[in-house]
Amino acid sequence: MPQNADLLVLHAHLLTMRGDGVGYLRDGALAVRGECIVDVGTSAELSARYQAAEILDATGCAVLPGLIDVHMHTIYAIVRGVAQDVSNWMQKALAPFAKHMDEDAARAGTRLNIIEAMQAGTTTMGDYVRPYPGWAECFAQAGVRACLTPTINALPAGGMAGLKLGDLYPLDEEAGRASIAAAVALCDRWHGAENGRITTMLGPQGTDMIGKSQLLEVACIAEDRGLMLHVHVAQGDREIEQMIKRYGQRTPEFLADNGLLNERLLAVHLTEASDEETDRIAESGARMALCSGSIGIIDGIVPPAHRFREKGGIVGLGSDQASGNNCNNIFNEMKLTALFNKIRYRDPEIMPAWEVLRMGTIEGARAIGLGHRIGSLETGKQADLIVVDVSVPNMLPIIDEPIRTLVPNLIYAGTGKEVRTMVVAGRVVMRDREVLTLSEDQVRAEAQHQAELIGERVARDPLHRDLALLSAMRAGQL
Repeated sequence: MPQNADLLVLHAHLLTMRGDGVGYLRDGALAVRGECIVDVGTSAELSARYQAAEILDATGCAVLPGLIDVHMHTIYAIVRGVAQDVSNWMQKALAPFAKHMDEDAARAGTRLNIIEAMQAGTTTMGDYVRPYPGWAECFAQAGVRACLTPTINALPAGGMAGLKLGDLYPLDEEAGRASIAAAVALCDRWHGAENGRITTMLGPQGTDMIGKSQLLEVACIAEDRGLMLHVHVAQGDREIEQMIKRYGQRTPEFLADNGLLNERLLAVHLTEASDEETDRIAESGARMALCSGSIGIIDGIVPPAHRFREKGGIVGLGSDQASGNNCNNIFNEMKLTALFNKIRYRDPEIMPAWEVLRMGTIEGARAIGLGHRIGSLETGKQADLIVVDVSVPNMLPIIDEPIRTLVPNLIYAGTGKEVRTMVVAGRVVMRDREVLTLSEDQVRAEAQHQAELIGERVARDPLHRDLALLSAMRAGQL
């Protein structure tokens, strides 16, 4: 007698990510009961074995684990495009806009980013923002998986807006204390919420943005609660200059000397890390968040992910912030990661398609400590998956012998717009590209409204006269 299932996915080009490769299964199928995958096999096997409440016919489609974005700043979708093609992107481009963001704008940005990421196949979003009312609820309502990191820093009111380039940041211990308290409260409320669909980390924004004693306090709190630390590390020459001025040390050495280089650290960017520093971080067990598109645009640098992996480190992909990266799309990150590293090393064999696909799925899951639950399509794991139409012109033809072209086509020709359906924890949250949990029309309209309000506030602030893109604007280049 057939067994019962809630969902049966049939006739897929199935990419399970099992083993060390992509785990391809021709005419593959999987059965879902509740939140979990209960069986994986061929369509013939599972059709005979299960009767399901819903059958999803994936003929002409690839089915793969939902993509994992380990490092995002969703609120900045509301100011998409204000901080690219400039030097000193944070202080001379983003900070004046960030200064004028209120809770309504932040919420609008987060919701816009969630829909954008969902429609590009991202099921797990590693968001990193200063917490505001309703932040976690946005993800809960959307039905996606979220790893939330409330930002912690001790910068004075106004953040980095108005700070002079090269000056040592003034750190405000009271601001740091309030920031820590807000972050801990959010983690205590949301870690493990929504039946485990929402988890948390603690996020000192950077070692240059909080005093040493408060940084170590956050590390102790994280250890007591079993949380990872999510920290921008060696993210630019600005940070390195601050660390040398304040402590006489570069960031990696400072972290090591203070016992913070270990498997509980998710180190973001490593933009300015030397080869020796990269080796040390990887060998410590810390994980790396690689944001190829963002760092390529705002710094013109290829971070040392290839070397990090050579030293045995785990690397997950992040899209960072839309103010400078301009999109939050892991298909974009996979392609750019492959291309940038081939160009950097002048070697076409570096970062092949299958490797960056693993970085966007199972390795991303491992980077945020969730590899035992998500990232591959295996019995017992959460049913987080996407259905990608590979019958569209930019994906065709699909050749199976003697060389299978499915994975290279996904990485080098895919845009994310080929994603048709999304399942998170066994629940269909997007079907035929329609997000079922949020109103896309309302989200888009509110985002446009809030962006216009921010623009008006920035234009009234004399600080806007220092915006780096004003010269291009006046020259008619924007």
